[in-house]
Amino acid sequence: MAIDRAAAIEQLARVKVKGNADGLIPAFGVLIQFMPTNFWNTFSEKMLKAATHDDEKLQQVEIGLERAAAECGYHTGWGIINSEEFNAIIGPMVENAPEDVLHGAFAVLSAWGWADSEIVELIPGNRMTVRAYGYYESEISDTFKTTRPLAFMLKGICRAFMDIAYGEPYPKGLNTFTCTQVKAIELGDPHGEFLVQKA
Repeated sequence: MAIDRAAAIEQLARVKVKGNADGLIPAFGVLIQFMPTNFWNTFSEKMLKAATHDDEKLQQVEIGLERAAAECGYHTGWGIINSEEFNAIIGPMVENAPEDVLHGAFAVLSAWGWADSEIVELIPGNRMTVRAYGYYESEISDTFKTTRPLAFMLKGICRAFMDIAYGEPYPKGLNTFTCTQVKAIELGDPHGEFLVQKA
């Protein structure tokens, strides 16, 4: 891997983003938002609580949250890795594409505070394991008790990034891979771990 993760995160975090006259925040080739993490967690928790006593509905909610994250991660991820900012910072570090680009994409997640995450295993085109030392979905409220992993956003993004790297050329590669959360901070594990494999 040619990407210097620490240097990439430091440089990416320095990029200043601000809203334009229309109140939109264009950066890294996409429109981004800065909503409090508890907004998104509360949104997910309300949906999950509403389906708690119906296993079929609960499964539908979980699939829907992860699918929404995958679709967002796929299109947003494509915009990010093709942006001027990404190419200026990550581009010079890339020796092996798409592997180094994939590592760079996870550096963006860490730099922006979405998830302090990195790839710990990668078999190109086949399998990837991502470890996350912190992610906003692990910060669930004290009133919400769960026995199931809750990192739907990170699950969706992990598989979406693999879809971009090894699926059909954009925009036809979505859903090439699946992701399973095998460790969860929200369940007491020291970190989250996400296994991405071919669908």
